[in-house]
Amino acid sequence: MRFGIPVRLPTWPVAAVALGGLLVLVAVSVLTSSHTAQDIYAQIDSLNAHHQHVEAMLRRLRSDLHLSGNYIRDYLLDTERERIPDYRDRLTQLRAAHRATLGELRSVFPPEDRARIESLETKLNDYWEAFDPLFDWTVLEKIVRSARFLRREVLPRRNAVLAIAQEIEELNNANLAAQRAEVLKRQASLRDGLRSLLWRSLLLGLLVAVAAVTRLRALERRSDEQRIRAEGAEFQMRHLSQQLVATQEEERRKLSRELHDHVGQMLTALRMEVGRVERTGTTRDARFSLAISECKTLVDTMLRSVRDLALGLRPSMLDDFGLEPALEWHVRDFRRRYNMRVDLSLRGDLSALPDQYRTCVYRVVQEALTNCVRHARATKVDVTVCRADGRLEVSIVDDGIGFDTARRADGLGLLGIEERVRELHGTCTIRSAPDAGADVKIALPLASSVPEAALARAAG
Repeated sequence: MRFGIPVRLPTWPVAAVALGGLLVLVAVSVLTSSHTAQDIYAQIDSLNAHHQHVEAMLRRLRSDLHLSGNYIRDYLLDTERERIPDYRDRLTQLRAAHRATLGELRSVFPPEDRARIESLETKLNDYWEAFDPLFDWTVLEKIVRSARFLRREVLPRRNAVLAIAQEIEELNNANLAAQRAEVLKRQASLRDGLRSLLWRSLLLGLLVAVAAVTRLRALERRSDEQRIRAEGAEFQMRHLSQQLVATQEEERRKLSRELHDHVGQMLTALRMEVGRVERTGTTRDARFSLAISECKTLVDTMLRSVRDLALGLRPSMLDDFGLEPALEWHVRDFRRRYNMRVDLSLRGDLSALPDQYRTCVYRVVQEALTNCVRHARATKVDVTVCRADGRLEVSIVDDGIGFDTARRADGLGLLGIEERVRELHGTCTIRSAPDAGADVKIALPLASSVPEAALARAAG
């Protein structure tokens, strides 16, 4: 608290930190989840590629075994010795392909599973070594021993190799299943993490929303209270302003009456006494006659000044004869004082207007003409007062230098005009532009549409 005023901490830093933390949490979590998902997809692709590669090698191994058996069968049935090198070369190529396949299998399996690969390699070596004596047989030995040799030597070894290959394939499938189970576990962990992130984000967002809504409600409540206080203060100021205007107008009326009736009558009586002294004087002294003449001139000047002052404060004809004669007198006096062309146009019946309407229109015209002299540098002014269709409209148009209405600085005169018009529930429009003159228009609803309370306040 400073000088008795409570210091309120600003809300926006806390809200900014909370929203920033929420966004950072969501961004980091999304990035982490994205990397984890990419790793899982890469692992799945690697598992599928590894499994397909092992299957392809086992498939190639089986195919080569069956092909080698076909070569041996064809060799044993072939009786031409000159084709022996051809069969030996083919079998040698298949044996080399088997060794390469075994090397690849050994490289893709972990060390704990290489025992099966070594067993497969041993069985394959036994299988291929069994073919070595065949190429030394004669045609007769082929005919006699081939069937038994295939049945006892070749087929058991080939079946043993195929059995080991089947075990390796089953091991590969088991590894694939285990790895897939691990991948599924990671996917479930990722899904749980995303759910946890969702709930944390929702909880943090809910906290931020609750805090923001609570703060906004407090600010709106405070704003409403301040608005109500401001409206009350504005109403009081407007009421005081209206009372001030009414009091000022009443004081002007009283002062004008006092000057016109009392001071004016005293000056008139004084002039009559000076005239009587002049007529009853016994001495014809030139200096005495000059003094009397100067007194009469001075009294006449004072009488005119008092009358002008009384009319300037509030012309008695406004109360005695109405708005139209008062405006006509004011326009004539304005032309005489400032040598400016002023055209006055009066339309409609203006004789039965209430006092507050007569006063408002007269003061608006008076203030507008004064502004034309002081600020507008105008040479011609058109004043129009019209009563029609339940409205009283006034227009004052000059050919002065004008001004920018967006940047105008309201003086007391314009504020007084707007306040008087607003009190009678009227509208005031001021249009102008640089070097384009000015146009002041007011529109007042007549007494039938104005609440009586407003008229009573305007009358003071």
